[in-house]
Amino acid sequence: MKKGQIIEGVIERVDFPNKGIIRTEDGRQVIVKNTIPGQKVSASINKIRKGKAEGRLLEVLEKSPLEGDKTGCVHAGECGGCTYQTLPYDRQLEMKAEQVKKLMDDVIDQENRDYQFLGIKESPRQTGYRNKMEFSFGDEFKDGPLALGMHKRGSFYDIVTVENCQIVDEDFRKILSVTLAYFREKNITYYHKLRHTGYLRHLLVRKAVKTGEILVDLVTTTQTDFQGIAGAQMDEVKSTLNNAQENAFAGTEEELLEGWKATLLAAEYKGIMTGILHTRNDNVADTVTNEGTDVLYGQDFFYEELLGLRFKITPFSFFQTNSLGAEVLYQTAREFIGDALPSGTDADIAEHGKIVFDLYSGTGTIAQMLSPVAKKVIGVEIIEEAVEAAKENAQLNGLHNCEFIAGDVLKVIDSIEEKPDYIVLDPPRDGINPKALEKIIRYNVPQMVYISCKPTSLARDLEVLQARGYEVKKICCVDMFPSTVHVETVVLLSQQKPDDTIEIDLDLDELDATSAELKATYQEIKDYVLKEFGLKVSSLYISQVKRKCGIEVGENYNLSKSENARVPQCPKEKEDAIKAALKYYAMI
Repeated sequence: MKKGQIIEGVIERVDFPNKGIIRTEDGRQVIVKNTIPGQKVSASINKIRKGKAEGRLLEVLEKSPLEGDKTGCVHAGECGGCTYQTLPYDRQLEMKAEQVKKLMDDVIDQENRDYQFLGIKESPRQTGYRNKMEFSFGDEFKDGPLALGMHKRGSFYDIVTVENCQIVDEDFRKILSVTLAYFREKNITYYHKLRHTGYLRHLLVRKAVKTGEILVDLVTTTQTDFQGIAGAQMDEVKSTLNNAQENAFAGTEEELLEGWKATLLAAEYKGIMTGILHTRNDNVADTVTNEGTDVLYGQDFFYEELLGLRFKITPFSFFQTNSLGAEVLYQTAREFIGDALPSGTDADIAEHGKIVFDLYSGTGTIAQMLSPVAKKVIGVEIIEEAVEAAKENAQLNGLHNCEFIAGDVLKVIDSIEEKPDYIVLDPPRDGINPKALEKIIRYNVPQMVYISCKPTSLARDLEVLQARGYEVKKICCVDMFPSTVHVETVVLLSQQKPDDTIEIDLDLDELDATSAELKATYQEIKDYVLKEFGLKVSSLYISQVKRKCGIEVGENYNLSKSENARVPQCPKEKEDAIKAALKYYAMI
């Protein structure tokens, strides 16, 4: 097998997040993304590494028997968003649950396999469910007309105008179409990622499901010489397809934005236009960065409601993108907590109230849900704007036992005086920083709930949590993103109690274990050194450094059985790393 080779085959299965598996005639497996089990496809091998091959999907030769008659969105095949839209919804749910269960079973300890897997809960809406979309400006092909929508599948540059996107409601589609038509008419250029010239970058649209309030934010550069920009782009591409330089908008930025605002307000919506904003962003990265925002109309926030609570949301606040699905997700988390918190009466809370840490708290949704049955809830979130919103939301809902702290969980939890009785974790997609996870584990709380939007990151963190004494009790998936490959997972973890263990008599002298050694095992020291310094160290090297530091080790521990054997000595670099581990575990 070599790069560029064309293969054909049937997709055996799809592993999370989007890895279709083809088995070639010689038995080798090839990963082909954006596929569905049972499809016969052709693919071009584009990566071979360490015996593993990946291929780029060229064509679906035969549909899968699992696919229904539904054609799905008209943008299917071009837009890279909704891979599973041709699958009946019940089959989408089944496949996502199977993917997560497989990932979890691969990492959950054998003796813990009796955990409860509760399957997957469906999204209340399968279409029009998103409350936020971030559209990009560009062109559908080189030197083509202005486009506004999503990146074309597999392309960093080309944009597909998704005026018929099915995962948002008609107000989103109306705002996209109105905006695109206006800026096309004015011949306004988009920001070119290679040349770093142009004006239009992104269109951010948010709409609350419960209140119907809409917030629109146009993100542009500060390059406002519209005729100059158009001329520069035309000179470079040497195109004669249009006369962009002559027809480029000749007014000021203020006039351009006023015209856009008036055009938006003239349209009819099912919801309520609450705010129209303009954000400046000259950062070269292809992300929405707020370098200053002006309110062109209304206000720079809107309100959404979840589970009887009201939340103020700004353009850049983190908030679950499926409001009705979020209610299912957070209700599941609250059910997992169950009897760990009091019933909610004032007397019960006063006597048995718990301190709860809501880590990676966003705008404080979970913290506020738990507040009525907790003595105190402390939320930690790195995005300051989200923390300010969380504080406002707590006041809005009349909750006075919530505290929100802005900062990195890794650094902030060292400064919190209170100790938690219970911890809820809802980290970003990449999971929890290993150092932060170690600090969280040291609180030794009896139970934790971990909410994950990326099961592979969850699986990695579960390995660490289990190694440090936590058991997986329950797992439940929640489908927040119908038609896509994504899924949320909620896990209940319980610290193993002494009553859960089997008592056995051990002679520590026979095991060569000392009181200092009991603070960390050799394996834990090895893991720490590998994680922090990228070095692999042997038990022999660890015992040598322990002896140097005055820590007793077994008399014959790691000594060669040969009389004249030459024992390798620990290199200085590894010795320093092992000493750092010993300090970390308070052994020296």
